Amino acid sequence: KRNKEKSCIVVLDRLQDPGNMGTIVRTGEAAGISGIIMSKDSADIYNPKVIRSTMGSIFRVPFAIVDDLAAAVDTLKDNGITTYAAHLKGELYNSGSLTKDCALLIGNEARGLSEEISAKADKLIKIPMHGKVESLNAAIATAILMYEAAR
Repeated sequence: KRNKEKSCIVVLDRLQDPGNMGTIVRTGEAAGISGIIMSKDSADIYNPKVIRSTMGSIFRVPFAIVDDLAAAVDTLKDNGITTYAAHLKGELYNSGSLTKDCALLIGNEARGLSEEISAKADKLIKIPMHGKVESLNAAIATAILMYEAAR
């Protein structure tokens, strides 16, 4: 565990933008996450844009690229990790739920989480939105949730 009190793992489902990927890795290090698990059809972690945007965090944040993301989520759950899916139909994230070891399930920038992955979540959560904004950039939303999990 990087954060001594609790563990937070970020699970990325088909994230496509290299800038988002790098920003999540960099911000994840700053927030103290334990690691990142990504589907094999996510952006290439070794893409030069990803590496540049991590500002070196790629060398310090453990990550795994998996063939079967659903099986990886099942393994997390089998090991006592509570899974929270970022989802437009979720409950507000700041309702005090991110209080123990957790995994944050983050979906594709345009399509969100696959139905298969969101169905595996213990809880669906969302970030409150004001005005006419429907969603946030994937890296920004992930950053908000990582820091909430670190509190």
